[in-house]
Amino acid sequence: MTQQSQWVRGALVLGALLAFGLITAAALLGYNARIAASQRQSITVKGLAEKPVKADRAELNLSHESRGASPAEALRRLREQKPQLDSFFKDQGFTTEQIEIGAENFFPVFKHTDKGMPTEIVDHYDAGQAFVLRSQNVEQIAKAQRATLSLRENGLALEVGQPQYLVSSLEEMKMSLIGNATQNAFARAGEFARNGNAKVGQMKSASQGAFYILPATGRSEADSDYGGAYDKSTIDKIARVVVTIEYAIQP
Repeated sequence: MTQQSQWVRGALVLGALLAFGLITAAALLGYNARIAASQRQSITVKGLAEKPVKADRAELNLSHESRGASPAEALRRLREQKPQLDSFFKDQGFTTEQIEIGAENFFPVFKHTDKGMPTEIVDHYDAGQAFVLRSQNVEQIAKAQRATLSLRENGLALEVGQPQYLVSSLEEMKMSLIGNATQNAFARAGEFARNGNAKVGQMKSASQGAFYILPATGRSEADSDYGGAYDKSTIDKIARVVVTIEYAIQP
């Protein structure tokens, strides 16, 4: 074989290798382009999970008040009436550990003019003391709140709040609901994808929405605790979590 033929043969081999490399590179670039395009396509869905819960503890706030011409007289009357409250708490089955007793206090109440404008003349003094009843028996709190009516009928100046029905282990409950809400979001994404002749890919991002503790009716003017709503007015409630998740869509 002459030197010229060897050179031609080598050139042909080199050309074939270069052509194969170009074809392979083009195929890889096309595959990567398809992967990148599929990764750019995504769908964002919301997932919902909820379950019924029941309050397992409760609180009741009370404020005992009295009036006198002087601070001493107002406080004396407050202390004279306190045994009625002590007997009431005992009759309702509360122990000393279940009763939080606030400090005694008093403040002046000023007279007003005929036109309703306040003056600097003291009319009388009001004395007061706050109490908080706590129980893991929610019915005990509900019963005590209703029974306070008899104390007020007998002339005891008593301000009684609405029972606060609370749920323990809120964080654990939230975590379990997040898992269920994520599954719900994936199912919703799958339904959208099937209708579009596509498949759900990897999760690209996720965020948790508000955490709700609602009345069993689902409607509430609840406090905005825990990043959502926390109903404290009912014993039977619904716990609810919403998540927002973005999934890649594959053809």
